[in-house]
Amino acid sequence: MTLSPTDNPSEIGVVSQDSAAATDAVDDPDGTSRRAAAASRSRRESDRRRVRARRRKALDGVEDRGALSEADWRRPSIRWGMGTTHVLLLVILVVAGLGPMLLLAKYAVTPTQDILRTPMAIFPNGIAWDNLDKAWNDVQVSRYFLNTIWLAVGSWASQILVATTGGYALSVLRPRYGKVVQALVLSTMFVPAIVLLVPLYLTILDPPLLGRSLINSFWAVWLPAGASAFNVLLVQRFFDSLPREVFEAARMDGAGPYRLFWSVVLPMSKPIIGVVSVFAVIAAWKDFLWPLLVLKDPAIQPLSVRLPSIEASTDLGVFLAALAISTLIPVALFLVFQRMFLQGAGLGGAVKG
Repeated sequence: MTLSPTDNPSEIGVVSQDSAAATDAVDDPDGTSRRAAAASRSRRESDRRRVRARRRKALDGVEDRGALSEADWRRPSIRWGMGTTHVLLLVILVVAGLGPMLLLAKYAVTPTQDILRTPMAIFPNGIAWDNLDKAWNDVQVSRYFLNTIWLAVGSWASQILVATTGGYALSVLRPRYGKVVQALVLSTMFVPAIVLLVPLYLTILDPPLLGRSLINSFWAVWLPAGASAFNVLLVQRFFDSLPREVFEAARMDGAGPYRLFWSVVLPMSKPIIGVVSVFAVIAAWKDFLWPLLVLKDPAIQPLSVRLPSIEASTDLGVFLAALAISTLIPVALFLVFQRMFLQGAGLGGAVKG
């Protein structure tokens, strides 16, 4: 359509609107498409409302099974009372858990006179950093600290070796006599450790096939540490939860028992290895009675044995600094391996995507 100079713009707009309406009327003479679109939007909104109602009902059902229902939580008195209780419980747990550690860290750098006179004051006469230096060098905590690390590393390796191989044999290989071995291993957990103390000491004193005593040797601590029925059964239960299809696929690919253990089972067992590692290191770090019996030489004794023996002849501030140093490894282990306790079994190390 060609416009002439005399054409009115308003008339042109009216003509355009009329032509568009006419086109829509031709395409949809009775408005069916618009009604269908509106009905579709209404159905979608109705579906959303039903889904939200089902979720709300499910949540209400779960909450109603607790001590307080959803209606109770809507009451201001209940909500404020329970909130206050939760905050108080959290504060109590934090104080009970971190309080002793914080006090020990404070006393480690506090002068002895301040510890005795005003134990709860915050450094009234300054900080005694030399307590740490004296504890590390003069009291020779550095030597005992290194001895403890060696004992913990050897005990860890011994327990990991026995627990993983024993659990693998009982859970994955499943020999014909596996049930009998499992019952025997389980029965040892009912024997008190103090009952085995004398037979174990006599064995270390005169071990068979070696011809020499293991007294005053780290092996006297490392070898008995591996005989942990709890770790074997714990690892076995974890291996029982692993998918058997992965083992069968590895066997079909030609993997033997050793390759299956090293390349498939161990990469899938990082969570349980982390848990057993923490148990092993913490138990070796705080063990007192057995190292006291078999490690008679003070030069190779760990912190758990030496610290009580030097308490009477050591300044209080220096002694507390030595105690603070002895807690570094357990705290570091907890911070590093805390996720292992909550992590589930993963297949990333054994299955290629």
